[in-house]
Formats: sequence, structure tokens, C-alpha cells
Amino acid sequence: MNLPNSLTLLRIFIVPLLVVVLLTPFSENWFGVPRHVLGVALFLGAALTDYLDGRLARSRGQVTRLGQLLDPIADKLLISAALISLVENQLAPAWAVVIIIGREFAVTGLRSIAAVEGVVISASKMGKFKMLAQVVTVALLIASSVGGQPPVANFGKPFPAIEFWSVPELRMAWQHLVAGGPTTGNDWQVLLYTAGRAMLWLVVISACTSMYGYFTSFYREFTRIDAKRNDLREPAAKLPY
Repeated sequence: MNLPNSLTLLRIFIVPLLVVVLLTPFSENWFGVPRHVLGVALFLGAALTDYLDGRLARSRGQVTRLGQLLDPIADKLLISAALISLVENQLAPAWAVVIIIGREFAVTGLRSIAAVEGVVISASKMGKFKMLAQVVTVALLIASSVGGQPPVANFGKPFPAIEFWSVPELRMAWQHLVAGGPTTGNDWQVLLYTAGRAMLWLVVISACTSMYGYFTSFYREFTRIDAKRNDLREPAAKLPY
């Protein structure tokens, strides 16, 4: 056990606390702090440990098998718990969360199969971008909530992230911001919610794109391994019996 692994474990232990804060009035009742404020602080703090544990492990030469195992598990627990909590609070659509979490399971399974064959599929640039976009998206959506609920009920539209410009509350908030007039807390929450819902589309697209990249790398590596195995078998097949 070292400092990087301790940070990874801390991220895992934050997950149930984050769920309690996002789904119950625990924050308001015990600390007098709005749940969206404490929720954002907890989530961003946990996301920061994801950056620090890897950086410290490499700089200190403390990369361990335990850390390599726990780090992706901690990441997926944090993101999955936050996204499912957002669905429960009607801050994110279930279909988008199913795609994102399904992608995580698919890529994890792919990497596990590859690891059995001794093949390491490293994180791609698109995968890293997707992770950053997820953190920003979740933070925006948590910060936009009012008592755990969205500031505008689904924008009154079936596809709010596409038709957000037609929502009166958003137009009013944008006009207040551009005109330099007085902006209310609700104006900022509507703007944050709009940005978060729009970013969610970016996360879904980047998740699908990065998954395609991982599966392509997997197919290419295993095609190469299979070809090498066939080359090794071929001379033996020509031996006389």
C-alpha cells in the first residue's frame, strides 16, 4: 500500500458518499449546504485523485499490480454512480447513460481478453478525451440541479439538447447574460444545465468513437497474433509421418 493506491481507494470510498449526497437531503440536513454544491465538490475531488494517483505512481516509481487493477475499477464506479444518480434526478436521459456505461463494460471486457493473451491495449487519445468530457458533463449537470431536480423539466421538449434554443427560460437567461443585466441563480442553473445536456451528446459520440477504435486495435492485434501462430504451425504440418 502506497500513496497512489491510497488515493485510488479513497476514490472508491467516495462513491457511496456521493450517491447519498446526490439522492438524499443529507447535505442540507446535516451541513446546511445545497446538495449540488457538495456533490460537485465531492465529484471533482474524486476526479482529481484519478489524475494524481497515476502521476504520483509514475513519478515515484510506485506502479503496482494492485494500482493497475484498482484504478480502472475506481474510475468506472465513480462515473457510473454519478451518471445513474443523474438519471434518478432526471438530470440526464437514461438512453445516453446506458450507452456510456455499456461502452465501459465492453471496453473493459475487451482489455481483459487481450490481457489473457499478453496484449496490452493502452488508452487512446479519444478515450482520454471522453473521460475529460465525462467529468465536465457530470459536474455541469450536478451544479445545475435545484434540490436535486433539473431547473427546467426536460426543457418541455422530447430532445432537449437539440431544441434547447427554443426554450423561453434559456432565451431569457441568455439575454440577461449578454445584455449585462441582473442574472439570477436560476438563470445560471439553466445555462449550466443546457451546457451539460449539450456536452452529454459529445460524451456519447466520443464514447462510441473510442469504442470503435479499441475494437479495431483489438482486431488488428489478434489478426497479427493469429497469423504468427499459423506461420509457426505450417512447417510442422509439412513434416512426413
